[in-house]
Amino acid sequence: MRIISLNANGIRSAARKGFFEWLAGQQADVVCLQETRAQEHQISDGLFRPAGYHCYYLDAERKGYSGVALYCRQEPIRVIAGFGSAEFDPEARYIEAVFPGLSVASLYMPSGSSGEVRQEAKFRFLDEFEDFLRRVKRRPREYVICGDWNIAHKQIDIKNWRGNLKNSGFLPEERAWMDMLFDRLKFVDAFRVVDPRPDRYTWWSNRGRAREKNVGWRIDYQVVTPGLGERVRAADIYTGERFSDHAPLILDYDFEPGSAGG
Repeated sequence: MRIISLNANGIRSAARKGFFEWLAGQQADVVCLQETRAQEHQISDGLFRPAGYHCYYLDAERKGYSGVALYCRQEPIRVIAGFGSAEFDPEARYIEAVFPGLSVASLYMPSGSSGEVRQEAKFRFLDEFEDFLRRVKRRPREYVICGDWNIAHKQIDIKNWRGNLKNSGFLPEERAWMDMLFDRLKFVDAFRVVDPRPDRYTWWSNRGRAREKNVGWRIDYQVVTPGLGERVRAADIYTGERFSDHAPLILDYDFEPGSAGG
């Protein structure tokens, strides 16, 4: 099972940069997109519904903002829009495909980088999403929650960690939340199961030739339940082409929907 996740920074922009031509050769079973930044009527062209996939878009109420999507080879039993948040579901930050024994979700966590108001919103999101994750843990199925979590967990996950200790995305409170996710709730950072190397980033600023110099952050994850953590086989961050300020995160799992849970 191959799952690809990408913050597209505008699905129409990514399309112009060749994302769909690249995707056609990837043999992905599920594709999770974030920050699509388009209403569905604006992407009616067949390009945005790749051949061989069941495609699901969730648009934010605010135009040109946020948005998540899923492309699935196998038709899901159902698709769930949102995670039950009165504040954040209108921003279209979570969509989940339910298969036999498996759920795959696309998540776009808020950024707090624009200022204190959005950082406080991000903290509220973390509190609500923790409650949701605790419910997930009680369900008899495996989960893959893909996307832009907007937090670099450890020093290895950010090039300039000393200079970012007081910046959104690397705040002590945010990193402690990630500790809770992996240590207490026992979710697994699937990428790190197979790739412990430094300098492996998924996002780069558009300033200062950051991508060219690989001065980046690893803020895109595939977070999985423990049963899938044991089934990670390969991981890659594709940097051969530039579709967005983020790079596609590709994970291969030794798993087929229907092989566990219910």
